[in-house]
Amino acid sequence: MTRLRAWLLAAAIPAATMLLSPVPATAQGIPQNIPRKELLILENPEGTIKNAGWFNIWAINAGSQSNGLQQAALDTLWYIDPEKGLDGAWDNSLAADKPVYNADFTEMQVKLRRGLFWSDGVEFTSADVKATVDTQIKNPGMRFSAVLANNVASVETPDAETVIFKLKKPNSRFHTNFTVRWGAIWILPKHVFEKVEDPAKFDFNKPISLGAYTLHSFDPDGKWYIWQLRDDWQRTSLGRHGKPGPKYLAYIDPGPPDKRVIAQLNHELDVIHDIAPEGMFTLAKQDKGTRAWFKGFPYGHPDPTLPAVIFNTQNEYLKNRDVRWALALMIDVKAVTMAAYRGAATISAIAVPPTGIHPEAYHKPMEAWLKDFEIDTGKSKIKPYDPTVGKQIADMLRPSMGDQIPSDPAVIANSFGLGWWKPNVAAAGELLTRAGFRKQGNQWLTPDGKPFVVRLMVEGDLRPVMTRAGTMIVQQWKQAGIDARIDVAQGTLLTRRAAGDFDAFIGWSVETWGGHQDLSYFMDSWHSQFVAQPGQPQPLRNWQRWSHPQLDKIIEDIRKIGFDDPKGVELGRDYVKLMTSEMPIIPLMAYNVFTAMDQTYWKGYPTADDPYANPVTNWGNSRYMFVRLKPAN
Repeated sequence: MTRLRAWLLAAAIPAATMLLSPVPATAQGIPQNIPRKELLILENPEGTIKNAGWFNIWAINAGSQSNGLQQAALDTLWYIDPEKGLDGAWDNSLAADKPVYNADFTEMQVKLRRGLFWSDGVEFTSADVKATVDTQIKNPGMRFSAVLANNVASVETPDAETVIFKLKKPNSRFHTNFTVRWGAIWILPKHVFEKVEDPAKFDFNKPISLGAYTLHSFDPDGKWYIWQLRDDWQRTSLGRHGKPGPKYLAYIDPGPPDKRVIAQLNHELDVIHDIAPEGMFTLAKQDKGTRAWFKGFPYGHPDPTLPAVIFNTQNEYLKNRDVRWALALMIDVKAVTMAAYRGAATISAIAVPPTGIHPEAYHKPMEAWLKDFEIDTGKSKIKPYDPTVGKQIADMLRPSMGDQIPSDPAVIANSFGLGWWKPNVAAAGELLTRAGFRKQGNQWLTPDGKPFVVRLMVEGDLRPVMTRAGTMIVQQWKQAGIDARIDVAQGTLLTRRAAGDFDAFIGWSVETWGGHQDLSYFMDSWHSQFVAQPGQPQPLRNWQRWSHPQLDKIIEDIRKIGFDDPKGVELGRDYVKLMTSEMPIIPLMAYNVFTAMDQTYWKGYPTADDPYANPVTNWGNSRYMFVRLKPAN
């Protein structure tokens, strides 16, 4: 018996005991009677959890969020799937309908579903929603205390199914706090937390579930968690979509990438959260039962996240748009995708991830504008956009990958992206010259005569795909005469990012819903009111510390309209044009996640052919695939 299987079989304790406390994997030595055909085994990318018995997701204390807690046990008002969803990307979960705002967006009313119950038999009501808000406002150290205290004046519950949020200021996007993208503000059980003296120190063990699964058992060392389908799963919001297929879910730490691959080849790990492209290639070659998002190359699921070269625009030289555009024109994105993803990437020239609804809302409609987009370098005028780059990447890969590479232009665009910028070192030089730089030999000097140094920060082994992309870009900048250097910030990137301690870095400041066209999820935080002064910590998510009067106007106009207003797309396209002209970040590609799904025991996983959910295991939205999974045999 393998170690992984032993973990899952070893916690053999009578049901009553398991509900009270975790038992070591070797305790009592009695096999746990979970038939493999009823068990879905998923990777928890958080790894081994330090404080394994901490289930209070509303307080931060080294517990886990993606051990099944947010995917299987908790619930909130709404979900937006980054893909098409089971019945559309928007799902009214605990809420019976979409939020209703008053005319000036200072009040939001929510109607709740009735007939939903916590796993201990207590009915879910508006009192739980009110307690979720009040508890966190009264206890400032909790996870969502700040956002709720800043926005909510009061919460009224005129009856069991109605919640009225009175807001301190107009906010047409307040509902997004209770809308799952990856996570959200989860609803807590009032009848449990009202009896707790200090909610911030309460471990919530055993957790009372509002989702379709409840905790079965867990490893006190934090290596695995097992969840069991509730007998009354119909009395949960997920029950509207049918009975979940797996009776049991196991979220585990399967170890490093090579062990994940071996575990799946041995059919001991049904869903891998993410592996390097090489691991995906191995699985695809050795196990025909493995399925990824795309049936063949490039395999990975493009998350609604946009890896980019993010400039510190408070840097003396990188304040200049000409300098930023010059650095962009020195990049050959084809080489970057080959270095980072071995070509298995979906490129994007615009500052919107090429996933979900966005290609239809932004990428394709902007193609004509991009083709006509012109840069005046001071010495020449160029049209830098090449609409064929995605096709070029596919053509590069076809000789070695054969039939795995699609030939249909629409499939190529969906898999590899559309166009990107043509490398043009000569035009880049003209832009640098206009900015006051001069070239001495093969080296560019700043206006004050010093070598032009650009340090590109990466995370090293913690994020190898992005590190490989950064290394290739540094190499290309060097070849063009920039004194470019790789800056490995392993374990410190997040701190340095917030501090502004970088020239540029590979990461993302653009994250979107994916399944909804609204861009305010990230864009609102880019308003100039949130830009920190040099030396001060930068709040989420404007890591480039960039501001522009036109961007402020776009953001302010979005704040004045409803979430579903078609004008939001028009304003989003204005944002795309501004970002293209100013280039405060250099968009590269979607963050492709190589989620590998073994079909030996389960079939019906979400894929690009049937994009009803996001399969990435730590996303709260991944719960929707449970109702579509069926036994393979």
